[in-house]
Amino acid sequence: MPRNRVGPGTSRSCPSRLSTMHETRSGYRVFSSNSSAACAELAGRITERLGVELGKSVVSQEANRETRVDVKESVRGQDIFIIQTIPRDVNTAIMELLIMTYALKTSCAENIIGVIPYFPYSKQCKMRKRGSIVCKLLASMLAKAGLTHIITMDLHQKEIQGFFNFPVDNLRASPFLLQYIQEEIPDYRNAVIVAKSPSAAKRAQSFAERLRLGLVVLHGEAQCSESDMTDGRQSPPSVRGSTGLELPLMMAKEKPPITVVGDVGGKIAIIVDDIVDDVRDFVAAAEILKDRGAYKIYIMATHGLLSADAPQLIEDSAIDEVVVTNTVPHELQKLQCPKIKTVDVSMILAEAIRRIHNGESMAYLFRNITVDD
Repeated sequence: MPRNRVGPGTSRSCPSRLSTMHETRSGYRVFSSNSSAACAELAGRITERLGVELGKSVVSQEANRETRVDVKESVRGQDIFIIQTIPRDVNTAIMELLIMTYALKTSCAENIIGVIPYFPYSKQCKMRKRGSIVCKLLASMLAKAGLTHIITMDLHQKEIQGFFNFPVDNLRASPFLLQYIQEEIPDYRNAVIVAKSPSAAKRAQSFAERLRLGLVVLHGEAQCSESDMTDGRQSPPSVRGSTGLELPLMMAKEKPPITVVGDVGGKIAIIVDDIVDDVRDFVAAAEILKDRGAYKIYIMATHGLLSADAPQLIEDSAIDEVVVTNTVPHELQKLQCPKIKTVDVSMILAEAIRRIHNGESMAYLFRNITVDD
């Protein structure tokens, strides 16, 4: 028989001690494992939508930079959701999440669900030379610490879900970004969706088909796709004569001069991607599009990491606006560059938490989502 789940703060008459214990076990709590107030903003938005209070805990850094986590309330037998946004100090954020997860596990929480809107190290999900697949390592560490489920958003590669031995809900931010385009970009019907490299074409095509707009793809030497990087599978180098075999040599790639496949003359160019981190590729793409006749250029992405001098580069570029969600805190970057705009995705994260706790289907959150989205 399925148990009746009860939200925090819900009360009912309990004729016996057994029913009182059952009510406690069916509760849930939401914690933030960030030590900085700026990173806890998303957690505050989510708990406000859920109508619950943020769980009582203290996450701090010792003088020697060790992370300390103290959980200040009982979590025994409850579903615990840990919200962790990733600031610039990504490694500290990972340790905060691992230590809080383990603290909750040893405090007898029933289920521990990580709400990690931007999953760190997601770009390191393929073998490079003699490196390692760090994303797989992180997945194993989280499972060992005690996570039983993850809610994330727009993984860099959907195949990352296979690194985990527990459920992963990979939500999509595209409905919020599409809504922004329709409501906030004047004359968006005169726009084209742009993929800044062939590897981003599937995402761009998804946007173009939903908005009934044209598709433009940039291709050429200014772009460097991850799939073009050497992965080390030819190592160690062959020594002629050592085996008596001479294998055919793979010719090196040589990209043509940058080419714009499609027409942007007299149109609004909307470049879509999943991550905006090092913006130099975006700035170069914007200059090309401007030269080809685009009169406004927007960047739309889920995760706004905006590292290093990204705000200044955007401010000095031909880009008119960069629109990202609040999966990653970037208030400081917004102060440095007014072109950066934020779309709130706390609504879908809160609904995912509610549905998982109540045992409801998640299909509603994936309506009209296809394999290529």
